[in-house]
Amino acid sequence: MERDAALDRVESIVDAVESETLPVPVREVWVYGDVALGLDPLDRLDVYVTKDILLRGDPDAASEFEASHGVKGVGKSIRAEWAREHPDLIRANSNGYAAPEKCLAAHLLPDDDEPVHLEVCNASFEDNVTQRLKGAMAREAYEQILDPRGVCLYADGQRSPSAIEKLRNSEFAFPTLTGALEMLGLEGDEAETAVEAMRTYRAEQTGTSVRGDVV
Repeated sequence: MERDAALDRVESIVDAVESETLPVPVREVWVYGDVALGLDPLDRLDVYVTKDILLRGDPDAASEFEASHGVKGVGKSIRAEWAREHPDLIRANSNGYAAPEKCLAAHLLPDDDEPVHLEVCNASFEDNVTQRLKGAMAREAYEQILDPRGVCLYADGQRSPSAIEKLRNSEFAFPTLTGALEMLGLEGDEAETAVEAMRTYRAEQTGTSVRGDVV
């Protein structure tokens, strides 16, 4: 993916978060990995969003959408207002419940063929980096580690005034992935093993992908 196209996509995501009704409230938007490092072209664009829970649900919508679309949980796990505006973008998990992460991906990433990965979690990027690292080390599931080299574009209703421009100019400096993982506590050999697992997993991904996580 060409860097300019990737950053255009990132900017459109932040625009949407800032101005559009989304399936769930979004508190943070980050990019991490290749795009943060200044690579051009990118193998994949990695985007992280922190979602908030719905404070005011719409219980009446749940039965309405279950009857009309066969999807449970509308008005509880995703906004009923959004679902009514975008019925074609409603996505469900394997249990038939509205899936916030899949709905966000459908809204924010309209092109399924773009090499973009969207991480959606209730925790901030930095907190989830730590939690995912602990879980991955405990299970030796190193491919699940989040690349900690990230750039915050939007947080708590405020858009960063300079992050996009700095990304376009490749102004951010980060350590190697091995070095970044060592800074988080992995020993040298384990860090190398983790990096290899992360790269192998990443190389297997195609098109648009999304992962929902709860911490």
